[in-house]
Amino acid sequence: MDELRRKGLDKMKEVYGWDMPDLPGDYFKYTAEHLFGTIWDRPELSVRDRRLLLLGAVSALGLDEILEIQTGAALKNGELTDAELREVALFITHYVGWPLGQRVNKHVEMAIAKNNEAKSSKESKGE
Repeated sequence: MDELRRKGLDKMKEVYGWDMPDLPGDYFKYTAEHLFGTIWDRPELSVRDRRLLLLGAVSALGLDEILEIQTGAALKNGELTDAELREVALFITHYVGWPLGQRVNKHVEMAIAKNNEAKSSKESKGE
């Protein structure tokens, strides 16, 4: 595996909080090497900054699957608190409109519930 591919996969793990499998094909190649190995790795913005920008963009587009992934990863990685994510939903709603904002809020609340459930499960297991 070349250095750029490894760098991209490492950045994907940092961004999402789990190991991303190295998948075949050009689409994944450009996702891993260009988007994550180059763009997400630039020093001018933090992962948190990029995630906030991405949340704004996917909220405006109504991309539920990406909202679910990004809100969950923000909590899992400790980049945003429950209160900060709720504020993101409230703020974004005023720019994307109430119907899309409601979807953002729904995914925020689902991510918070899932994260709290995972924390409770770890605590009950003594982790």
